[in-house]
Amino acid sequence: MRNAILLIALGMTFNVHAATPQEILNSYTPLAKQENPAFKEFSSGRGEQFYHAKRVHSGGTQVSCAACHTDNPKNAGNHAKTHKEILPLAPAINKERFTDSAKVEKWFKRNCQDVLERPCTAQEKGDFIAYLLSVK
Repeated sequence: MRNAILLIALGMTFNVHAATPQEILNSYTPLAKQENPAFKEFSSGRGEQFYHAKRVHSGGTQVSCAACHTDNPKNAGNHAKTHKEILPLAPAINKERFTDSAKVEKWFKRNCQDVLERPCTAQEKGDFIAYLLSVK
């Protein structure tokens, strides 16, 4: 029991290292190279196109990242179905954005499936983050 309390106390003293958006972006580089050996670098221009691209789902529904997150990622958005507020995507405005790799992957998994009806590639994720990092 005494050892368990000591371990809990020690565990509480360690700071959890939050990643920076740049570190999260950099983590996609080896994955993008693995997917495509010709990969050179992420592109904020491609990321912006990806963010605004409208895709038509079966049934004719048009979806895009901007549909919920607004045309300007510095603004708060609203979920299309639940109307719940979505905090701004741009890290320059929302300092919590892209600081937890598990959350980043969770939301990419969910949103890529919702918008693209498939998982995003590492390059798409990197381009997307590169675009959001360019928004000041």
